Amino acid sequence: MMIDVSCAIILNDSDEILVVQRGKDTDHPLKWEFPGGKITQGESVEDSLIREIDEELSMDLIITGHLPPVEYDYRIKQVRLFPLVSYTLSDNPVLTEHVDYKWVSPGDLNNIDLCEADMLVAGVYLRNYNPLYNEDDILVADTGELDDAQKQHVMEMLAGKGGYNACDILAESVIENPALLGLLVDYSFSGDQQLAFRASYCITKAEEKSPGVAKTYYLHFIKALARLKNEAVIRAFLKILNTSDYKRMDEDHHGLLADSCFRWLNSASSAIAIKAYSMDALYKLSLIYPELGNELRSTILRIMEESSSGVKARGAQILKLLPE
Repeated sequence: MMIDVSCAIILNDSDEILVVQRGKDTDHPLKWEFPGGKITQGESVEDSLIREIDEELSMDLIITGHLPPVEYDYRIKQVRLFPLVSYTLSDNPVLTEHVDYKWVSPGDLNNIDLCEADMLVAGVYLRNYNPLYNEDDILVADTGELDDAQKQHVMEMLAGKGGYNACDILAESVIENPALLGLLVDYSFSGDQQLAFRASYCITKAEEKSPGVAKTYYLHFIKALARLKNEAVIRAFLKILNTSDYKRMDEDHHGLLADSCFRWLNSASSAIAIKAYSMDALYKLSLIYPELGNELRSTILRIMEESSSGVKARGAQILKLLPE
């Protein structure tokens, strides 16, 4: 008999994922899993997950997405997991059924001793939500020509006190070395905020020196923008994208970019530079989709009433460019 189970991919503000450890007397002793539980008769997946997480961890969730269900036959039972992606502001769950928990980066999921069904869920999550994976589950960032020592050297250059000078050196090297570019893209999604910022900064410098050098990753930057929390990396990606030809991108990617930019414009907490780059991106999109122009105009007029002088100045420039 198949057992239906709700399952949570829970992310915190650092985009780390929560995994919890089962007890030694359970049917999967000391294995790790994504939290969740059985779906009772007449209960929706969402209601089941919210109930289970409240009972097991005393955490509040904001559900943001659904993943395809996963089935696994443990011989002693068959389970069908229904994974939901969610965010929480609670970093410290209260354990009532599990013996331990930890927050891990998406890239470390493959190093956790997960239950077999949860391993399948992790793979589905990485394929659908990790911008460095393509549809064939192949890592897009090509770092294969760099050995471990070279990768460590690059990380040390980025982390050192002379980080900005190192960025200029690396930016020059990127132009001739696609593997180095792939490594910097990889580091741009690191949970280490400074490492991610400096890596993305290197890519912007390389783009300035050789426009289009990172074009292989433009669409992956767009996909990532909706989930990124590091404002420095968001700013870098927007700056890079605003130098590209939007007409050569797919309509789906236009929509993702527009949604992210309008969200940042409407957010009181967004940095000035992100708002400015968002206005630039939306103006470029309005040249392709004139109907966006009215929404952009009304948004700028509204936010200018309570914005900083920098946002007001950029908003005024964009308003002059928009047709009446």
